[in-house]
Amino acid sequence: MRKFLFVFCMVILSLVAHAAPNATIFGGYQYTRFGDSTVFANGLGVFSGTALNANGWNAALTAGFNSWLGIRADVGAAYPNNFDFYTYTFGPELSVHLPIIRPFAHALFGVARVSSSGIVSNDFVTIIGGGVDLGHGILAWRVAQFDWMSKGIVNNTNIRISTGLVLRF
Repeated sequence: MRKFLFVFCMVILSLVAHAAPNATIFGGYQYTRFGDSTVFANGLGVFSGTALNANGWNAALTAGFNSWLGIRADVGAAYPNNFDFYTYTFGPELSVHLPIIRPFAHALFGVARVSSSGIVSNDFVTIIGGGVDLGHGILAWRVAQFDWMSKGIVNNTNIRISTGLVLRF
């Protein structure tokens, strides 16, 4: 019975590995560059300057409608010296499934949360970008994901670069 179960699982995994994925889960490192002159939280400037670099993480779940269109839920965090920056977004993702690589593009919309010293502010955020996954089968590497971020209406010179692992189902 164990041998049968093992062979059955291997056949299912093989079929899943060669099919276009219906769902992907991404998790990895995120570099964010805030190019805004001032970052606000509840009307108070928590950062003023020419630019600010931050490290953090990024996670995403994409459910595919077919081989080229999916809906993506994306959560990210960046931790500069004097505030925390979180994004909670979702939107459409377009992709092309080639033998070894999968280029994709997305337009995500949601909420950006800035917190500093007990002050919290939520604002609308737009993230537009894309990237490339490398590998076939259930496990892949997101070589790079480049995103442009617009927080609110006037702050629109932020970028986000992510890399990490992708699970495909």
